[in-house]
Amino acid sequence: MTRLCRTFQTAPAAVPKENSAKYLESGLTAEGFEAPDWLVPDIEDGTAPEMKAEAIENTVDRLSTLAPSFGGEIWPRIEWAHDSKRLRKRGREQITTLVGQVGDQLDGIVVPKVGRLADVEAANRAVAEAEREHGYDDGSIEVAIIVETAAAVSDLHTIAQLGENDRLGAFVFGPVDYTADLGGRAMDNERPRWNGVLERLSNEASAGGIVAIGGPFDRLFDKRAGVTYYNAPGYADQIEHEARIGFDGSWSLHPKQTAQANRIHMPTADELDRAVGNIEQFNDAKRDGTGAVIINGQMVDEATYKNFANTVATVRAIDDTHPSQTGEYYDAALLDRTRAVEL
Repeated sequence: MTRLCRTFQTAPAAVPKENSAKYLESGLTAEGFEAPDWLVPDIEDGTAPEMKAEAIENTVDRLSTLAPSFGGEIWPRIEWAHDSKRLRKRGREQITTLVGQVGDQLDGIVVPKVGRLADVEAANRAVAEAEREHGYDDGSIEVAIIVETAAAVSDLHTIAQLGENDRLGAFVFGPVDYTADLGGRAMDNERPRWNGVLERLSNEASAGGIVAIGGPFDRLFDKRAGVTYYNAPGYADQIEHEARIGFDGSWSLHPKQTAQANRIHMPTADELDRAVGNIEQFNDAKRDGTGAVIINGQMVDEATYKNFANTVATVRAIDDTHPSQTGEYYDAALLDRTRAVEL
């Protein structure tokens, strides 16, 4: 089954407002294209130091009541750092609390600022110990790591191999901390794009059978002629670049970004129609004993077929999780063919 993660939306788990869980509630109850595939209650950087305890309380309370009707996956981001014993201890405590109180609602735990392989293994053990303590099967709660240190990038190949037989489920790129760790500079107010790291991360994630997620785009709004507007073009440029090099999804900081990323990481109606049509004709050719067939001037063989099948599988996964999105995006006849075509 296709693992769906077009959007990795972080929601601060506690903010200094009358309703401190406002953004967490918003993410859990979002509808249509604003509903993320992965919601990340953010107990780390998105929550002020003095509100960490309240963030845990909010996460437990809101997941208990709202998560059962949420269509996507839930992955809280806990505190952790490979170079801080204090933060690793706090992270283990947060993992134990979350697994113990709302483990049934968790798909995984997001672990930030990991270092080398041994540090990732330590995070995995912390989740495994919490599972055993609270009666969950081993591996039932996965781990996603944020790749944002030189140490993690140095060990990326060996870390990715954990995805083959361990609980590691995703790589998430953290460009802000990575830039700081390397002493990089923002030139003309632009951080480095880190294309080499992104391509390596995408490749290692694919080799390890895990999900690859891009980093945040924090220039949410811009100004022109004194008018503030949502910076859709800037975010689209980043998402499209990530999609071209094989990333499964993108980091979202705002419902507008979630809606935008959900659409960009979704096959267009023309792409889907072409994929379904080519698979239908290829299947007919196979039944007639032909291994390859020319369709609209393109040779379609088993390798090409896999690309078309990936398109159909992605749309089916979206249709299973967010039927309102596919119902809005595609016409009914095309959806029926997508559901029926043999893969």
